[in-house]
Amino acid sequence: MQRSTPVDPTKMGAGRAIAVLTSGGDAQGMNAAVRATVRVGIYTGAKVYFVHEGYQGLVDGGDNIRQATWESVSMMLQLGGTVIGSARCQDFRSKEGRAKAACNLVKLGITNLCVIGGDGSLTGANEFRNEWSELLQILLKAGKITAEEAKRSSHLNIVGMVGSIDNDFCGTDMTIGTDSALHRIMEVVDAITTTAQRYIQTHSCMYIGHYTVDNALICLFLSHLCSHQRAFILEVMGRHCGYLALVTALACGADWVFIPEMPPDEGWEDHLCRRLTYQRSIGNRLNVIIVAEGALDLHGKPITCDIIKNLVTKKLGFDTRATVLGHVQRGGTPSAFDRILGSRMGVEAVMALLEATPNTPACVVSLSGNMAVRLPLMECVQVTKEVTTAMAEGRFEEAVKLRGKSFENNWNTYKLLAHVTAPDVKSNINIAILNVGAPCAGMNAAVRSAVRIGILQGHNMLAVHDGFDGLANGTIEPMAWGYVGGWTGKGGSDLGTKRSLPASMIEEISLNIAKFNIHALVIIGGFEAFVGGLELVTAREKYEELCIPLVVIPATVSNNVPGSDFSIGADTALNTITTTCDRIKQSAAGTKRRVFIIETMGGYCGYLATMAGLAAGADAAYIYEDPFGIHDLETNVEHLLEKMKTTVKRGLILRNEKCNANYTTDFLFNLYSEEGKGVFDCRKNVLGHMQQGGTPTPFDRNFGTKMGAKAVLWLTDKLKECYRHGRIFANTPDSACVLGMKKRAMIFQPLSDLKEDTDFEHRIPKTQWWLKLRPILKILAKYKISLDTSETATMEHVIKKRGTV
Repeated sequence: MQRSTPVDPTKMGAGRAIAVLTSGGDAQGMNAAVRATVRVGIYTGAKVYFVHEGYQGLVDGGDNIRQATWESVSMMLQLGGTVIGSARCQDFRSKEGRAKAACNLVKLGITNLCVIGGDGSLTGANEFRNEWSELLQILLKAGKITAEEAKRSSHLNIVGMVGSIDNDFCGTDMTIGTDSALHRIMEVVDAITTTAQRYIQTHSCMYIGHYTVDNALICLFLSHLCSHQRAFILEVMGRHCGYLALVTALACGADWVFIPEMPPDEGWEDHLCRRLTYQRSIGNRLNVIIVAEGALDLHGKPITCDIIKNLVTKKLGFDTRATVLGHVQRGGTPSAFDRILGSRMGVEAVMALLEATPNTPACVVSLSGNMAVRLPLMECVQVTKEVTTAMAEGRFEEAVKLRGKSFENNWNTYKLLAHVTAPDVKSNINIAILNVGAPCAGMNAAVRSAVRIGILQGHNMLAVHDGFDGLANGTIEPMAWGYVGGWTGKGGSDLGTKRSLPASMIEEISLNIAKFNIHALVIIGGFEAFVGGLELVTAREKYEELCIPLVVIPATVSNNVPGSDFSIGADTALNTITTTCDRIKQSAAGTKRRVFIIETMGGYCGYLATMAGLAAGADAAYIYEDPFGIHDLETNVEHLLEKMKTTVKRGLILRNEKCNANYTTDFLFNLYSEEGKGVFDCRKNVLGHMQQGGTPTPFDRNFGTKMGAKAVLWLTDKLKECYRHGRIFANTPDSACVLGMKKRAMIFQPLSDLKEDTDFEHRIPKTQWWLKLRPILKILAKYKISLDTSETATMEHVIKKRGTV
């Protein structure tokens, strides 16, 4: 929504006061939200106050409500939990307690309250706001405030941010803390599954590799292994919401998941046992079952780890282990996603508070796709309660829908991949899958999903090794269900990948497409995959064999593929950079006045440098898309010199590897070293290929799984459209697409349509959504820049949103 007259953002908060509190269960990322609220509030000219110990601190007042400074929120980003404390408060439930809280706020001139917590905390804040006038009258009659004070604080503005690891609040795709909780869960799942798999693989290889044995002995050995196979049952948090359990199941390829929103059918016990037995029969030596703590059967009886363990042990005789994760999920360092989410929400919350009028309903700042949106708080609370009601009344399909599109998509993808067997009738369609460009975490998850969905559709799935080279050389083989077993959690590319483009080997490629009777292509990769897809489309005019549907799935740490806001692999790389920055900063804990200059990957795309700058609290992030010169460098050095005079004695500078041909990492290191002499010293780090390695994050596993499934389902429909006169013929622009995440949805866009929005020389899209976040990075680092307030987020409605998104 356009403003009629832009407002100077540095004066929006002049003469006003904002209080920020965290309430209810703590969640990783709350500190990032507190930090952003404080710093952006100060940037606008407002006074900002910490409320320690949640609503209890609001009621008790005194030292519990203290003015915050810029430095008081330094070094908070990487800390889990909430440094200002959180507490359950009975006093605030009474009107007398709320009157005390109101008195404390009025005395300090605070009329804007930012609450970070779950639905109970936010409902309490809304009730507080609704009775504000009544509370003022009570205080006036009691002589605790003056008429002038009451007039000055005539109304209270409330904005909420949802901090909850359960992701149980309707209206937002992700709540603060959910992604970090998934990180903790997946660390445990990986530890369990890799230990079991390696035990079996290592011992079988050692045994058979070192001795010459006959078939009978091998069979005896394998039967010994079977008797030591295990089933693992993992209980995760989620008393009323199964999001953590559902995404964990998708991210680790679990055999079964139990969630409150969708109880299993009658006779699930037999179905589960059949499922586990079938998995063993096809060679899977490990079974994983995920249970949400609030899982129920159709009759409302709890389904617990112990119930499942006893069932599997008694009926199947499997060696079964149960693990209840508990509060481990709330702990640890926040993920890069939660830090960025908390920071963005904090900025939006301050703007919402300062733009609010007495008639503006209390709102909650939410995430929809990659967009920060404002939603009426009580509408969100109402829908959240409707989910509980729907579950209690047995309307489970409706409960899943009420959870939102993100939850529903996850559930549908899980249903596609689990509890099903391949059809007896084959489609006689051959779909080939190849990886192109540099390897990245999450590629294997996309391949696994694509292969298994293809098999379930009746197709024959073909592995193309080493990218377009493999397609030209004929290194192609069929993939069965078990071929991709355990791939979800593997980093890199098990198919093998190369940067070669197809233009120079089009004839060989077309011959092999004909030889192997390939009807469709899934190309998973980075900018080379995009360009390679375009080259195949261009060659259709000359080679009829290339007139087959193809889909490009963006997968690169650089996040530079046109047609998608996110690429598989970028989140893993971002977390690697963020964690490394934390460690590098910590290395200077005993050293005063030190500046670190860190070079990140990304080619010409500054996504990693910018987002890692937000997540790690960088003082500057140099990127190609935001040109800089010697004056900017001078400003940055002066900024750090001033910073070193405060209590904060460390600096962090990020540089994208190709941001400028002349201002290299060495140049920046020398410049900062020279200009900082006597004030600070410098260290430099080039992170290099460690950014491409590691196991995929939960986001990349889940994203890759959904992208792979959606791509093959789209190809299945497209093949039906393109079937003419007994053969496949696809030469229209919409038969060769990029599958990308744009704002709030996954969409298919023709490769040819994306050419105009592509800077081929620098291998980046011409428009990139994340560039709008760069001012936030600079404001949070205390630069005196202008924040564009000509556009403001409009208040959306959840009920309408549910029906249209």
